[in-house]
Amino acid sequence: MVALPLGIILLLGLWMAVALVGNYPTFILPDPISVFNKLSEIVINGLLWHHSQATLVAIVGGLTLGLTTATLLGYLLAKSPLLERLAGPYIVASQSIPAVAIAPLLVIWFGSGKLSKVLICALVVFFPVLVNTIVGIRSVDAGLKTLMRSLRANRWQTFVMLEIPAAMPVLLGGLKIGVTLSVIGAVVGEFVGADRGVGFLINQAKGLFDTPLMFAALITLASISLCLYLFVTRLEHWLLAWRQ
Repeated sequence: MVALPLGIILLLGLWMAVALVGNYPTFILPDPISVFNKLSEIVINGLLWHHSQATLVAIVGGLTLGLTTATLLGYLLAKSPLLERLAGPYIVASQSIPAVAIAPLLVIWFGSGKLSKVLICALVVFFPVLVNTIVGIRSVDAGLKTLMRSLRANRWQTFVMLEIPAAMPVLLGGLKIGVTLSVIGAVVGEFVGADRGVGFLINQAKGLFDTPLMFAALITLASISLCLYLFVTRLEHWLLAWRQ
């Protein structure tokens, strides 16, 4: 608990020292005080919430869609080697296309509204969660599966009472990766085409050479990612308490 605040203090001190010693103009490297003042300004005037709200909607929507589809498909692929051989190459090939390259196409197809941002976010989240789901389900001990069959457990009972609990640590590892990538996906969508969002705010600040505003937006994104990661960590401790 002490390491995080101490790290932030050291980072701020180093940042301030570089800004003062280098004597850079504000549009090149603003000092932490300038950034804090800008951050306070956009919090007070409501600008930060206006844009953060749009980004959070894209993140939540993309996470929900990406996690649901990746988990369901991952389970099917884990249980069916034939399906994995058929679909696996196409799934892997689809991941060779960067999200930033396919994002403009999604904006053309679905417009610059929320849907395109949600889809871009879901695409970024999809693959790591899919892989973790496959690994998690296949890591279930074969001896425990045999035991469940000897107890005449049906498929649903095996799924709920064995496969989910046994695979949960790996699944939650995928969720941790997914929540951090979801922020990247939402911002990529906002860079390509949007009139709201933290990514749009960064683009706007870039055009105005308002570097303190860009730093304030980046701090906001980092805070969102950290909060999501800490939430999943707490969820992990709660769901895996039985392992203690």
